[in-house]
Amino acid sequence: MGRILAIDYGRKRSGIAVTDTLQIIANGLTTVQTSQLMAFLSEYIAKEPVERVIIGLPKQMNNEYSENMANIQPFVNKFIKQYPDIPVEYVDERFTSVLAHKAMIDGGLKKKERQNKALVDEISATIILQSYMENKRLFS
Repeated sequence: MGRILAIDYGRKRSGIAVTDTLQIIANGLTTVQTSQLMAFLSEYIAKEPVERVIIGLPKQMNNEYSENMANIQPFVNKFIKQYPDIPVEYVDERFTSVLAHKAMIDGGLKKKERQNKALVDEISATIILQSYMENKRLFS
């Protein structure tokens, strides 16, 4: 089994999370500059078996896509062209930043640490991945 990799795609930074090879546990991996995201993924995929990629789907409360979708779609198209054998799925990312901040508070992080936007992005990617895994288990 390969890993499932999740991306919380942002204009400046993108959070990355992955499962273990048995796809049981979701872990934050890192945050990378979005301009370096494809290079990072190419390097990671060369070293680790990636079975599927999950992308946070940016939706507003009225269920319409947020403006960031205009940035995400070209990235996804480029990824699919480069890796046609790796399926890409979207997962609704509404409230992931709020949940990430709550997780940081519950985890006892100090206010200064909670202001680390890169850490928020990584935790958000982990929440997106956990959401995908929970839905997969519920509907399998």
